[in-house]
Amino acid sequence: QVQLVESGGGTVQPGGSLRLSCAASGSDVSSSAMDWYRQAPGKPRDLIASITSTLRFVYADSVKGRFIISRDNAKNTMSLQMNRLKPDDTAVYYCHIFRGVHWWGQGTQVTVSS
Repeated sequence: QVQLVESGGGTVQPGGSLRLSCAASGSDVSSSAMDWYRQAPGKPRDLIASITSTLRFVYADSVKGRFIISRDNAKNTMSLQMNRLKPDDTAVYYCHIFRGVHWWGQGTQVTVSS
């Protein structure tokens, strides 16, 4: 089993920054890709960033150039540095790993509002 716990959400003004963290426990996830998803009210859950065990990454066009994904394999953690936030970034952000089954965190709310 894998437990994922996100932290770092909150409310920020447009143009501001936030850093989200995901802590994994219950299993060594260092060999697995890890992802960030987000879900805005009334919309599907969308993949926004992924990072492999070898630190290769990919971003959705909506966040490319503004968000930075990283991980620390020694600590079983993943982070998402979010810069130049926009109101459209308002959503619940989820940490995700696929290891035979899909594992999700409980989500952390990010609100971008003036």
